[in-house]
Amino acid sequence: MSNVETAPPEVACSASRVAGIEVLHPREVPLGGPRAIRVQRTLPQRQRSLIGAWCFIDHYGPVSASMDVPPHPHTGLQTISWLFGGEVEHRDSAGVHALVRPGELNLMTAGAGICHSEVSVNADQRAVAILHGVQLWVALPSADRNTGRDFAHYVPTPSSLPGAVARVFLGELAGDRSPVHTFTPLLGAQIDLDAKAQLDIGIDPAFEHGVLCDSGTVDMGETTLARADLGYQGPGSTALHLHNLGELPARVLLLGGTPFTDELLMWWNFLGRSHDEIVRYRQLWEDADQRFGAVEGYQGSVTRLPAPPLPTTRLKPRPIPPPTKQEESP
Repeated sequence: MSNVETAPPEVACSASRVAGIEVLHPREVPLGGPRAIRVQRTLPQRQRSLIGAWCFIDHYGPVSASMDVPPHPHTGLQTISWLFGGEVEHRDSAGVHALVRPGELNLMTAGAGICHSEVSVNADQRAVAILHGVQLWVALPSADRNTGRDFAHYVPTPSSLPGAVARVFLGELAGDRSPVHTFTPLLGAQIDLDAKAQLDIGIDPAFEHGVLCDSGTVDMGETTLARADLGYQGPGSTALHLHNLGELPARVLLLGGTPFTDELLMWWNFLGRSHDEIVRYRQLWEDADQRFGAVEGYQGSVTRLPAPPLPTTRLKPRPIPPPTKQEESP
């Protein structure tokens, strides 16, 4: 998915030192053209721009809308599409043509450069599709950020937990492991909680974790998350407590990873390390350079998204301080 803001902010990705549960509230951002989908963005924010290597989280729907994102570039990251409802057609310059469906992982590795398009599919012949899901980006570490283009598809098997069902699409949780390769230690899982259910689940104490509330009202520890809120818990804990406060089922995404220590600079759809890198990526995209390749089969009226203008000041990354460890409850 593209960040189609006409004046995307510079984001110097860094962790923050925090104790307890930190709640990141979303901001609404338009995605698309004149009939833009409104998405709820919780990462990056000024107070926090990373959870492990997770560096971008957009939540959208359920909404009756058409998604048509023309070919656009990415560098230095992986994109993860995870749907709760609807279908999206994916095409990329690695020659991949795939459908993104609910409960199925589609992970695209940009590496040194890729471009792709995303178009909603109207499977039920309605005027517009029902879309509901999240778009996630993962930063690649310096040693792997220029890796080749790649694409992985995986359908996790639901696993039963006390009062809940989990689908682990990346990493390992409660004895269930995804086979999909990641370049840093990561966790990604959908957890569906029964009405009023309480769940204590073991987690890796080396990870920091985020819980994105998709539906319902859920307590993370003793902190309440409303729909589209993102709760953050620093490393140091061996367990995570979730409590569905409602009379109906609730759903969350659990994301985690070891603290990411590389300096990063994110602007538009590029993840780099310096102002000069970002300027070069933008110019290569505008010049239709083969670094990004071309998408075959896209039928939209706009053949590719132009890059927005750069800001008038230099983009600056900053060092990432280590996060404060979570203190275990006595």
